[in-house]
Amino acid sequence: MLEKYEKIGLIYQGREFVEVDEIQRMKLAVHALRLGADIEAVCRLLDWSEFEQVAIFAFNVNGYKVKKNLRFKWAGRKWEIDVLGLKSPLIVCVDCKQWIRGWQRAAAIKAVEAQIERTKAFTESLDFHVKQLPQLLTWKKILVAPVVISLFSAPLKFYKNVPIVPVLKLQNFLNELLAHVHEIRIFQANLRNKRFSL
Repeated sequence: MLEKYEKIGLIYQGREFVEVDEIQRMKLAVHALRLGADIEAVCRLLDWSEFEQVAIFAFNVNGYKVKKNLRFKWAGRKWEIDVLGLKSPLIVCVDCKQWIRGWQRAAAIKAVEAQIERTKAFTESLDFHVKQLPQLLTWKKILVAPVVISLFSAPLKFYKNVPIVPVLKLQNFLNELLAHVHEIRIFQANLRNKRFSL
């Protein structure tokens, strides 16, 4: 079994030890989930950055360019977006929430409200991010969507048209996102004349 996992790049096997790097740990977690392992048990073994890596992996597999931990200042405040997924004409602003099982409706609402505020600030300040995201200069249209990714299913699937997506359903969500983008909360941006609207 160890030899099989080494051949597919999930581990490195020495004479007396087995070693994995951060990317391999993330791949092992995804592999375990695909084999039916309990997501809570798997994700408890991941640290915060590895949970984000699961999201990044899903975006990359679906053809999105990814920017991680974007920090910026706007309207007198400091902001941070965990993950940006970019695929013309869409920028997905992701907040990763590593909640334990049974988190409450109020926590979901609070997370979504905060992500809407973050995404709005990002959209309003978009002209200042072009150096970090130069591909936007070639886009004819820019749509920005707030999304919350959670470890487990939330009491709500949407709040104010913002999706709350369990990590196990992220792949399906991304497969269908562009086809259903008109059904979710979107901020529209125009870099040339700085017009922004909901």
